[in-house]
Formats: sequence, C-alpha cells, structure tokens
Amino acid sequence: MKDIFPKLIENAAVLMLYLDHNGKVALCNKKTESLVGLKQADIIGKDWLKVLFRDTNNTMKRNMFKAVLDDALTYKRAKDFECHLLSNHGNLRLVSWNITPILDKNNQIQGSVLFGHDITEIQEGGNSIKNIDDSLKNIISSINEYALYVINLDGFITYFGMGCETMFGYNKPEIIFKHVSILHNINKSVSELSLILERVRLFGKYESEIELFTKAGMAIPVRLTVNQFLDANGKLTGYIFIAKDITQTKKLEYQVFQAEKLAALGQLSAGMTHEINNPLFVISGRLEMLKQEELAPKFRETINLIDSQVDRIRKLVDRILKFARKSALALEAVNINEIIELVLPLVHYNELSSVKVKIEKSFEKNMPKIMVDSDQLQEVFLNMILNAYQAMPDGGIIKITTVNFQNLYAKIQITDTGVGISAANFKNIFMPFFSTKGQGIGLGLSICHNIIKNHNGTIELESRINQGTTFTVKLPFI
Repeated sequence: MKDIFPKLIENAAVLMLYLDHNGKVALCNKKTESLVGLKQADIIGKDWLKVLFRDTNNTMKRNMFKAVLDDALTYKRAKDFECHLLSNHGNLRLVSWNITPILDKNNQIQGSVLFGHDITEIQEGGNSIKNIDDSLKNIISSINEYALYVINLDGFITYFGMGCETMFGYNKPEIIFKHVSILHNINKSVSELSLILERVRLFGKYESEIELFTKAGMAIPVRLTVNQFLDANGKLTGYIFIAKDITQTKKLEYQVFQAEKLAALGQLSAGMTHEINNPLFVISGRLEMLKQEELAPKFRETINLIDSQVDRIRKLVDRILKFARKSALALEAVNINEIIELVLPLVHYNELSSVKVKIEKSFEKNMPKIMVDSDQLQEVFLNMILNAYQAMPDGGIIKITTVNFQNLYAKIQITDTGVGISAANFKNIFMPFFSTKGQGIGLGLSICHNIIKNHNGTIELESRINQGTTFTVKLPFI
C-alpha cells in the first residue's frame, strides 16, 4: 500500500484537475486524459477551458462554467456545477463538478481543484448523485491508518486531508495555516523537520519511521513519506506528507521479540535449574546426615539456618522450572466469572498489609464459556490481584471487570489505584527476574504471561505513575 494516495488520485474513476491562480492546468489524472483524448504532457500548462471545451458550439456552457469558477474564487468557497462535455469519441458526457479554491497562509488564492464525475448513465437512469468531493473523501477516509497533509515552503499546513482528523485529533479549521511542527516532538521538531525537508530537496523523497503527536500529546509511530509538491513549471511550492499509523505493527513486532526472548530464557533457565539441583541434592543429603549427629546447640543452630536457606533455594528453583516448563493443560469448559470468584477468597490467605483495600466487581452475565486449565488461570488472577494490593501501600480500590468482547473473547481487566509503573519499565514487566519490588524475584508476571499465551490469549498493560495500573487479559471463547 506504499504511496497509496498518489496512486489512488491518479487512477480514480473521476476527473481531477489542479489549476494554478492563472487558470492553467498544473496537475491532472488518467480519467481526465481519457475523456478529453489528450496526454498529460499536452494538458499541463494549458488553459483549463481550452482543454475541457474544445468544441466551439458549447460557448454558453463554457462561459457558465467559467462564471461558477470565478464565483468560487471571488468568495473563496466550494461550488458545484453540472455541464456536458464533448468526449474524444465525439459523444456528449454529463459531468458533475466540484470546485474548491486552495488558499495560502495569508488566505489568498493559490489555485483551485476540480473534481468531475461522469454521471451520464446515472442521469439517464433518473438517479441522483452525491457531491463528488464527498464520494472521494469517503473512499480515502476508509483507509483509517493513513493521513495526507500538505505544507508550503514556510512549513505551514495548507491542506489537512482525509485521515488526518482521525489520526491526529485536530479539526481542519484549527490546524490549517499552523506550522507543521505542531505534529512533531517539540524538543526536536526543528532539527527533525530540517533533516526531512533537506532530504526531500536533495533526493526528491523522504521515507522513515518516526513518531508524530496528536492534539492530546500522545505519540503515534508512523511510516512517514514526504514528496515534493511541484507547480506546472517544475518549481518546488511545498511538500506532501503521507503518514501511515504503524502502532499495531509495532505491537506485533514487540510481541514476537518478547516471545523469542522468553523462549531463549526458558531454555537457559531449564538448563540452569538442573545444574543447580544436582549440588543442592548433595548439600541437602549431607545436612540431613549432620542433623542425626550429636551437635552443640550453636552448631545445630547454624545447620538449621543453612537448611532453611537451602529450602529457599529449592523453592526458587521450582519456580524457575515452572516458568521454563510448558506443562500440559488440563482443559475444561468454564465460565470466567466463576474462576475469579474462586480466586478472591484465596487473596486473604496471603500475607497482606493491613491497609484498607476495597474490591469492586463488575461481571457481565451470561458469558460464553472458555476452554482453559482452571488451576493455572486461578494462579494468574491471584498473582495479579496480589500485585494490585502491593501497589497500594496506603490503601485503594481494585476493580475487576469481565466483558464479552465482540463475541470472540472473554475480556478481563484488573485495575488498581496504586503507584503505577513507569513507561521505562513497560517493556520489561513480563520478563523473568525483572521486578519493581524490593524483595521480588520477578517471576510472577512472567509465569502469568506464559500461561495466558499457552491458552491462545493475550495480556496487556496500561499504567500511569501515581494513577494506577490496568492489566487486560483476553481469552478466546470456545
């Protein structure tokens, strides 16, 4: 879908002409060539009336069309007009036109765009037709991940096209004639834009992955393509920007990268735990032998201390093995609400602080069943709820919701009002041995991630410092 907008305009089933302020044709597409029977090279630079009205018997229609264009330019507003044109095959075609003036940053006429739709058959059938400009907008706006905008040589936005309002959140009136740096990182917009425009001037085109910013200040990863905007004489008059939202692509790339890292760490962990278990077994055996001996109280106390630490290592090794091993699933058809209800009483058997934490539930009724290992899922949700408790040392609220997501997934969200997680830690939060807790070993969320993945589900994180954290789990219905 590379360069889709220029190709879409070039191959659109409508006539398109861009006229400069003198009424000369600066751009046209294939449909225009086909109707008038001229090549683009023979059209560019010609007076638009002489291109469209080559038959001398249509003087009145030509003068009316010119009057409509003059009116649109005088009052700087779009106009609609219908007229018959003589095609290159010698037959008359009824064309519905939309005329839109193009203004510069000083609100002065820079040119005009003419869109024409051949409605001969439609008119003959007695059907009505919508404004061609709206039709074209609907076609292009359906490609939601693309945005097209144009700037002049001073960097001011002169055209904020289809897809832009959806992607960036700005309305057209509030951003037209604003500097394009409003869409870039404020800390590096000058250097970034200078580099982009310099590359376009030197090489005719720029393409790269960068971040652009919405009205709300949210960064969007995009594949940005910038081309020169030339007039009929080949003179540079501005730059055309096409931005493709690659947020989902980046998420998929990250998920693949995460899966590869976890697989590699799983293999490494499995090997390490077996190597640790061998000497651990020897140490445990020798300790048991020593316990049978008559020992001085101080020496026995030392032996017991060593034994407790060996037991701690054994439990840690067991957890690492649990992370590394892909255990068989004991699948059964269950209701996700029932699983969470089973987990909630277990929370209070863990060592929790005495702060007041309130749990609020919002479960969707009549949820379709999911095919899962109930014990493993209980471990996932218990771990998440305990994490939520620990994230609220001064108390707070835990909200647990279940939703039927598009009749495809059971969507479970666990939200706390705790300290939150910094953006810098997002990429590592599901990695083994990574922990934001002082005493944590960083395996809980890694095991949760593996369990959900083994159930063909997904787990995502949203968090803001001092505002709270939300974990979202999606599990497919049967």
